[in-house]
Amino acid sequence: MDGDVRRVRAGRRTVEVHRPGKVLFPAGPDGEEYTKGDLVTYYRSVAPFMLPHLRGRPLMLERHPDGVDGPRFMQKNTPGHYPEWITRARVGKEDGTVLHTLCNDTATLVFLADQACLTFHRWLSRAGRADRPDLMVFDLDPSGDDFATVREAARWLGDLLDEVRLPSAPMTTGSRGLHVVVPLNGQHGFDEVRAFARDAAELLAAEHPEKLTTAARKKDRGERLYLDVQRNGYAQTAVAPFTVRARPGAPVAMPIGRDQLDDPGLGPRRWTLADALEQARTRPWSGTSGRGRALGPARRRLDALRG
Repeated sequence: MDGDVRRVRAGRRTVEVHRPGKVLFPAGPDGEEYTKGDLVTYYRSVAPFMLPHLRGRPLMLERHPDGVDGPRFMQKNTPGHYPEWITRARVGKEDGTVLHTLCNDTATLVFLADQACLTFHRWLSRAGRADRPDLMVFDLDPSGDDFATVREAARWLGDLLDEVRLPSAPMTTGSRGLHVVVPLNGQHGFDEVRAFARDAAELLAAEHPEKLTTAARKKDRGERLYLDVQRNGYAQTAVAPFTVRARPGAPVAMPIGRDQLDDPGLGPRRWTLADALEQARTRPWSGTSGRGRALGPARRRLDALRG
């Protein structure tokens, strides 16, 4: 410790952490207080599990310099004062380009935690092939706090994806719902991927119309769970696995095994900064095929199911 600066070894680099005692998550009635130092320690420890889900992907960084009770900054462009060793990628947008930060190593993860970046929102494609997603995401968004319906919908969706022979992996979001992530081979455009996700969601909603919906407008959903596929678009993002959410208690977006969906105690904020590393060490997604699949064969199987 040197004054209000802590030097943290992160891989081959040493990163300065400023004001490590600054409280980012104040203690609530039933929660613990977490400081910037706690955030840095968590991200440094979880890096081996988290970095494979971040490397090469443009990021939108959610920063809270004064903690979760202060203002929020959604950062796309990389500031000029960031160290030169942090990797950047210039990616096209409708009226120009954005110089996104890439988080490819532990030192970058620690540096961004020092910048009070709580939540990492990642693209579904990589910087070198920004228009070719290698992930497809279904966002299971409940109308209220009934997580039993979320768990049920995730099982139904997993069964459907099994039927069309696509691997899938569920993840709590640390917020309200759950994501189901499908690895792809990066050979299809966003329009094709989103169309597949939409058709799969509509088939599932048609099979369970009392509980599920694909209606984009809230007033049309009622109490049904919304199967949201809109994240499957160019420059859209989804919360990264193992990222901390800016909510009381510092909940974490956590990969889970399919069997954990049967746990009635499972909720969207089940894991926090305090115990997320323990779950990460179980490698809950190790059973998911590492290689992404092509959509062509799955599309033919899905069309057959749709009749």
